[in-house]
Amino acid sequence: MAQAVAGREAKQFINGEWTGAADGTTFQKKNPYNGEVASHVASGKREDARRAIEAAHAAFQTWGSTAPAVRRGLFLKVADVLERRMQEVAKITAEETGQTFGWGMFNCIFSVGTLREAAAQAYAAVGEVIPTDLPDTTAMAIRQPVGVVVGIAPWNAPMILGIRAIAAPLAYGNTVILKASEECPATHLMIASIFEEAGFPKGVVNVITNAPADAAEVVDELIANPKTRRISFTGSTKIGRLIAESAGRHLKRVVLELGGKAPMIVLKDADIDAAVSAANFGAFMNQGQICMSTERIVVEKSIAEEFAKKLAAKGQALKVGDPLSPDSQLGCMINPGAIKRVQELVDDAVAKGAKVLCGGKAQGPCYPPTVVYGVTPAMRMYGEESFGPAKPIVIANDAEDALLIANDTPYGLSSAVFTRDVNNALRIAEKLEFGICHINGATVHDEPQMPFGGMKDSGYGRFGGHAGLQEFTELRWITIRRTPSHYPI
Repeated sequence: MAQAVAGREAKQFINGEWTGAADGTTFQKKNPYNGEVASHVASGKREDARRAIEAAHAAFQTWGSTAPAVRRGLFLKVADVLERRMQEVAKITAEETGQTFGWGMFNCIFSVGTLREAAAQAYAAVGEVIPTDLPDTTAMAIRQPVGVVVGIAPWNAPMILGIRAIAAPLAYGNTVILKASEECPATHLMIASIFEEAGFPKGVVNVITNAPADAAEVVDELIANPKTRRISFTGSTKIGRLIAESAGRHLKRVVLELGGKAPMIVLKDADIDAAVSAANFGAFMNQGQICMSTERIVVEKSIAEEFAKKLAAKGQALKVGDPLSPDSQLGCMINPGAIKRVQELVDDAVAKGAKVLCGGKAQGPCYPPTVVYGVTPAMRMYGEESFGPAKPIVIANDAEDALLIANDTPYGLSSAVFTRDVNNALRIAEKLEFGICHINGATVHDEPQMPFGGMKDSGYGRFGGHAGLQEFTELRWITIRRTPSHYPI
């Protein structure tokens, strides 16, 4: 069993205290690789969500006016705490999710950067003086924290996405509630543990856990309660729509980072070896369970076979196995349902004429890197997000055809284009209907200071850097009249 968070078995973190569910119930999360119990946590319900909201709302009265220097100092401390406890966190992540220890370490390293970027953002909520037509009047636009922010984070990059959901809102003076994923509750509770160790005041950071069956009522309370003001959600497009609809009924703004079908265009003049390396990383890292994963590789016809053979050879050489083994480059899938979905996509493509160049069959709880060549729009794999390590190669007639294929999806998160002609690449990048495009780089790439988010069915709003300021603060207009005004009546 994974080490209990700071020795606090079956507890969640509300108002600075480790506490069980109000009704005393718990649930166990099993290791998807070996079936053993990975964590044992509180099974929170609506009442627990309400307790967390009350705590965060009360804490906001002080935290919202805390000096930026204090907030910055605390963020630097929490970054140092996480940096020291990275191996502990990575081990729990591997045991709960089946992701490799290395991926867990990368999550921590990236999250340390996110926390230090948040420290810088403590001073970012600046306003402006706006010219006014009224005499002897000063007009200002100022930014202020909104209040209680709810973060709902997934399991696939648990520390990165858990920290991202709360760091910027906290830096701007909001208080937060993180609803932990049912697939990695102990990992997300580690966030509470490191913030507690760093000395954040009671009620400013709250992390609640729930059993899968209770998720709907917990989320409903977090959205419907009048004391919450913003919702940050990362997850599937299906659930994101439900979140947005619910928030809309309560007139609450939402930041949504949802599903993706990230295309990687490889033109005939590309550096093929560089493109293959980027595709191998983008398609298979973390078993393809990343929102930015390369989900459709679109290659010009003249180089398609060469590219496909090289990618298959590279993918086949990856070591798949025990997430805690230092030799494993890929771990296991999150659950049997994920394996079933990927297998169905592969089988459908093969039945309709595509060829599997490597992989193609599950290996127990693992699914090996799989390259499927000659995928067409008639095949489910062409349009459906696999969220796994089975990736289609679609053959394009030319650059214009490749662009059309890449845009032929309701999703719009990340994309990439490989070519030696940077001017042409920039032209294509401008026409790609995705929030992110990397020229001669993998679709999987993020930095804490960058504006991260999608278009179309991949959601709306942005995380990262100054972009978060617009999402998690209120912009207010204030005027000061220095002499009495004259009115017409």
